[in-house]
Amino acid sequence: MRDERTRAIICKYHDQHQVKTPADLLSRPCSTTQSQTEHANTYEKYWPFYQKYGGQTFPEEHLKKAIAEIEEMCNILRHEGVTVQRPEPIDWSVEYKTPDFTSTGMYAAMPRDILMVVGNEIIEAPMAWRARFFEYRAYRPLIKEYFRRGAKWTTAPKPTMADELYDQVGLMGLYKCCNLWMFRCWQVTNFLGIEWMRRHLAPHYKVHIISFKDPNPMHIDATFNIIGPGLVLSNPDRPCRQIEMFKKAGWTVVKPPTPLIPDDHPLWMSSKWLSMNVLMLDEKRVMVDANESTIQKMFENLGIKTIKVSIRHANSLGGGFHCWTTDVRRRGTLQSYFH
Repeated sequence: MRDERTRAIICKYHDQHQVKTPADLLSRPCSTTQSQTEHANTYEKYWPFYQKYGGQTFPEEHLKKAIAEIEEMCNILRHEGVTVQRPEPIDWSVEYKTPDFTSTGMYAAMPRDILMVVGNEIIEAPMAWRARFFEYRAYRPLIKEYFRRGAKWTTAPKPTMADELYDQVGLMGLYKCCNLWMFRCWQVTNFLGIEWMRRHLAPHYKVHIISFKDPNPMHIDATFNIIGPGLVLSNPDRPCRQIEMFKKAGWTVVKPPTPLIPDDHPLWMSSKWLSMNVLMLDEKRVMVDANESTIQKMFENLGIKTIKVSIRHANSLGGGFHCWTTDVRRRGTLQSYFH
């Protein structure tokens, strides 16, 4: 029989109780080559950037600043009492081949795209871009260690990425709140993947599909971000079509203020709304952009302490605090916020 320490090596039921172990990585990242899949959800003004840098490393000076920002973010997390684990560095410029495609890699910088924890189980996502197909390799040593120490480990079915496919499966189009999982069907999340999750998580978890008015779907956590029990940030530019479901259940829906990031700051795979892509350390502490004073004030008015960190150059690579981390252990128990 496993003891309590072994059984608790990973444990997570939602994203708001006290975080124990996030992970992130920035190691030799390359810009993705822009295939039809990437083309579908990147902003047109950045297409020339992909044509110039596709398959190469991101601009060196920008990358150096991003790396320094993430290192400082990790230091601040440690100072706040969080254990930070780092995945294995990989050279993503090396070409790889499967029976269906050839590609170089991109990065493993957004672990929440790759891994999620449900109770004591790690679910490893199939990635929806060829350039991200093998990202899991950076996290395998960590996953194996969690598995050896008692965690369950599931790998979702991987798409072939053959040319004739266009609706691959990914995981970052979802959000978790105890026994409720919310999916949006978009460029990297399809109905087959949602059905797989529905069956896999049954009967203890219920899956709902939610949709948004969003022409460039990329980050659900810059569109709809649950920041506490019955408390959600809802992007006013991308309204949720099922918002009444939350209101009827007694949820408080907060519309975050317009982001302050300058128009000339490059956001190659995201939007200014990364301002709401925050990381809740617990119900009363949030890691938020140091430059976004209006959203800081919003959190303070909600009684939540702000941990201010600047990662604007890291934002350019495609994610905010929530994307750059994933948490494998939080306090809390399985509950229901919908009755």
